[in-house]
Amino acid sequence: MSDKTGIDKTDTKRDTKISALLRVAADRALPVVRGIGDDQLGAPTPCAEYDVHALADHLFQVVVNFQALAAKRDADFGAAPEHLAGQWRERFAAETVRLVDAWDAPGAEEGTSGAMGLPARTVGSMVLGDLTVHAWDLARATGQPYEPDASLVGVLVAEFGALAPTARKMGVFGEPVAVAEDAAAFDVLLALTGRDPYWTSPRG
Repeated sequence: MSDKTGIDKTDTKRDTKISALLRVAADRALPVVRGIGDDQLGAPTPCAEYDVHALADHLFQVVVNFQALAAKRDADFGAAPEHLAGQWRERFAAETVRLVDAWDAPGAEEGTSGAMGLPARTVGSMVLGDLTVHAWDLARATGQPYEPDASLVGVLVAEFGALAPTARKMGVFGEPVAVAEDAAAFDVLLALTGRDPYWTSPRG
């Protein structure tokens, strides 16, 4: 049974711990990251302010910093070191393992986390969303296939629906994009973040 967004409501046995969901998201994102060619790093992405290089570097930074947030430590997003050097794709893969472990630690989803004092579950959902949506961004930008896990998307639609107004005020999400009432759940999620689900590279 699914609602009009296409989200399956019958899968109640699926583990919805952030760490379990992150593991699923990482499994879908890593083939995309590994498939980015060096000659594609300057290509545009659905995030207008980022090319592929900048977006992959941003996602790398997110994966590292949200490990600290899981442990209730401060994260420094202002440092913005250059991550895309050497064997960066394999180092990114290793950092996703550390990210999953960090959110699997006892108490990671409890209390508050981050400078804004947001519920830890909300903070975990933010990195889950980044790993999912930015994987799509990078796949679209580099001509790769990407299919997110359906139950993961269901969790994110619910979490981001509540988070979206605040995220827009912070400039993290763009204005919502209109989609059809019977749009697929992932298209609904992309539209919530201000993305056009049908974006294609101007380079063709």
